[in-house]
Amino acid sequence: MRGPSFFAGALIASLVGLTTGAAAQSCPGKPDALGVSRVVEVDTTGGPGFGFEQYKAHDFLGMKEVVLTFDDGPWPNNTRAVLEALAQHCAKATFFPIGKHALWHPEILKEVAAAGHTIGSHTWSHANLGKAKGDKATDEIEKGVSAVKIALGKAPAPFFRFPYLQDPKEQVAYLGTRSIAIFSHDIDSFDFKMRKPEDVVKSVMQKLDKKGKGIILMHDFQQATAKAMAELLKELKAKGYVLVHMTAKAPVTTLPHWDELAKAEVKGPTGGDRPTSSVVRTITAAPK
Repeated sequence: MRGPSFFAGALIASLVGLTTGAAAQSCPGKPDALGVSRVVEVDTTGGPGFGFEQYKAHDFLGMKEVVLTFDDGPWPNNTRAVLEALAQHCAKATFFPIGKHALWHPEILKEVAAAGHTIGSHTWSHANLGKAKGDKATDEIEKGVSAVKIALGKAPAPFFRFPYLQDPKEQVAYLGTRSIAIFSHDIDSFDFKMRKPEDVVKSVMQKLDKKGKGIILMHDFQQATAKAMAELLKELKAKGYVLVHMTAKAPVTTLPHWDELAKAEVKGPTGGDRPTSSVVRTITAAPK
């Protein structure tokens, strides 16, 4: 007779696709690179939660498996530095951009997508939804999703992280009706409190060594994190950790009302709807 553990495992397998046919990715010519051990596909129906700090229903990571996640971008210099470090290791991550930042720097966000990373959302303005009243929380969620779609030119993944991890029950339930998965973490780097890259590496590795696996929360907005990434990826590889890349079964469906509100933030007589590269381009530059 099959016991409870079998059925629990079957439930997780149905929610998070555990097939790895196209998953394991090597890093040609870089034997010391972290790479990607496996790719999982998430069925976000009903708004499942991930990250044992808050949501304990779905434990799909094995020991020594980690998921890299980054909040608050895209941001000049820092996000690109993170992307460069990840590229050197053929590593993939999940990014949760702020809607405003996405519209301010759409070209950077497109670079994130072009590199094969997963992109979710993180509200319109990084508002604390635990303090939001009335429809403001819903507006923050939906306008943020729509802004990311507009910046990318296509719908992102139905992945969402609450700013400050403040998740009121009403909005958790709302995200469930929208079939948007909610992300917390297993390991919080607290990188936003740090100014030295080595402190970011130390924070992540000490916590990870205690737990043995997990979803790691960092911020591509933070300069210390951007500078820490190369060493952190090296440390993960040296200590035998492997990388899992989370993807969505289908993109999020945005809602027309909030699409229009987000578009209004960039449309206008100043040409804000055009990418900067089509407005300003370098034609000559002094040799470096």
